[in-house]
Amino acid sequence: MAISNDLLSSTLYSIRDGEVDELFQKVAFLDNARRYNGIEYEDGGIKIQRPLSIAEHSQITNLPTGYEAVNLAVKDVLQPAIYEWADFTAPIVITKKEELENKGEKAIVKIVEARMRSVMGMLRRELNKQLLRGNSTVLTTVNTLNGGANANGFLEAETKANQNNTVGGISKVTYPVNGWLNQVADIQGAFGTNGILGMQQMAIQANTVTHMGEIQCVLLSEAAMANYRRALFAQERYINEKTLDGGRMQLAFGGAVVEQDLELGFNYTSASFNGGVAAPLSGYFLNFDGVKLCMHKDADFAVSPFEHISGTTARAAQLYVKMQLIADHLGSCGVLFDGDAF
Repeated sequence: MAISNDLLSSTLYSIRDGEVDELFQKVAFLDNARRYNGIEYEDGGIKIQRPLSIAEHSQITNLPTGYEAVNLAVKDVLQPAIYEWADFTAPIVITKKEELENKGEKAIVKIVEARMRSVMGMLRRELNKQLLRGNSTVLTTVNTLNGGANANGFLEAETKANQNNTVGGISKVTYPVNGWLNQVADIQGAFGTNGILGMQQMAIQANTVTHMGEIQCVLLSEAAMANYRRALFAQERYINEKTLDGGRMQLAFGGAVVEQDLELGFNYTSASFNGGVAAPLSGYFLNFDGVKLCMHKDADFAVSPFEHISGTTARAAQLYVKMQLIADHLGSCGVLFDGDAF
């Protein structure tokens, strides 16, 4: 007896939540974004608009005698950052030939489950690549943290005077304020000498200078993570994950989780450091009050019912996502540059 579209669709619905959870858990950025309320849901809209307070509303007037003229010059402190949605989909397909060659409902259902996991694995790799490096060839409309990937990348491995990207339509050159310029630490290829000091200085600047929240997550390249462990080896301690909350065993920096990601460590050409010669971008320091993932509540890895594809013997369901990486402020985030060598 032929398996109905309803049965195949219910299979997708039943495994969807588990597959999405696994996708988030396996990507350090997504896992920590969800943990620290860095994922927001929108009902709709053609674009995502975020009001930013990036100017001083009025000026202070000193009154030595009390007869001085008050400076009444004021500015509108709010500027809207506007982001385009990124929409993408991937089909989950099963052909009549495959159905005939696999006897029984269980065999065909397992094929659908395997296809779903394959699609989610592909999305996981491409989404992480785009968010951290900005070099996915398919998810090109998703914004990236990598300020060197394009002129709209969020975090730049540059001094504040040299940061010139435009994020959400708001130029860092036009609005060079603490809240819109990210922090940076140049380790100069000598983590053993400069690594911990540079990380501490950057965290202090992010946490206290901008007054916009603390660093919640540190993502490091494989080499930078090894250097961090080496620098802390005498003090490093681990707790078995069973004594925690079921999560992974993790190092910390201050109160922030430190995790490695293989997408980091790519070459970044900085105009401010290393004489303009490319060096590794070794890590991101993130505060998810400032950088967020915005998702449409009805297209959060949503799956459609199975339908027959006209003109073929196949039937397919669609996995649909509508999302975007956005920024409310960048001063509480930072870039660790050239920290892959000890």
